Amino acid sequence: MAGFSRTEAYSVLVLICLFLSFSEARDHLVGGKSDAWRIPSSESDSLNHWAQKSRFLVGDSLVWEYDASKDSVLQVTKRDYVTCNTSSPIETYTGGSTKVKLEHSGPYYFISGAEGHCKKGQKLIVVVMSEKHRHFIGVSPAPSPVEIEGPAIAPAPTSAARRLTGGFFMMTLGVVLVVM
Repeated sequence: MAGFSRTEAYSVLVLICLFLSFSEARDHLVGGKSDAWRIPSSESDSLNHWAQKSRFLVGDSLVWEYDASKDSVLQVTKRDYVTCNTSSPIETYTGGSTKVKLEHSGPYYFISGAEGHCKKGQKLIVVVMSEKHRHFIGVSPAPSPVEIEGPAIAPAPTSAARRLTGGFFMMTLGVVLVVM
C-alpha cells in the first residue's frame, strides 16, 4: 500500500484541525471581563446585551469572577428571574470564581444573590443552542433571549470574537499547511 503524499497528509491534518476546532466546548467569561457581574450602570451595560451577541452551545461553560464577600450567583427559574426572587434558587454559587456547565439547550436564568442587586438589573439570561448547531458556528449572534413577562431586560456590551478564536486559528493553520 502506497503512503500518503505530502498534499494528502496536509489535507488530513487540516480536516482533523477543523474537526477539533468545531467540536470543543468553550468557557465564556460572563460579560467578557472579570468585573462584569455587578449592577449595570445603564441599560446598555446589562449582561443580556452581551448574551444576545454571544453563541452558547451545549457543553460550553459560563465563568463568573466576583467578590465573594459582597455577591453571589443564583441560578433560578424564569418566574424567579422576572420577580427577582432569591429565596428558592435552583443552584447557589458563592465562591467568587464560579463555573457553570451548560448541559442542555434552552434558556438559563441567573440573578445576583446580593440584596437589591437583581431589581437594579444584575441578572442574566443565556439561551443555549442544541448540539446540532455545534458544527455550524458562524459569526452571526445567538438568538435573543426568550420573551419574558415583566420589566424590560437591559443588555450588556462585549464581543463574540472570543468565541471564534479557536476556530479561526485552526482554519488559518490549515490554510498555511495546505499552501506549504
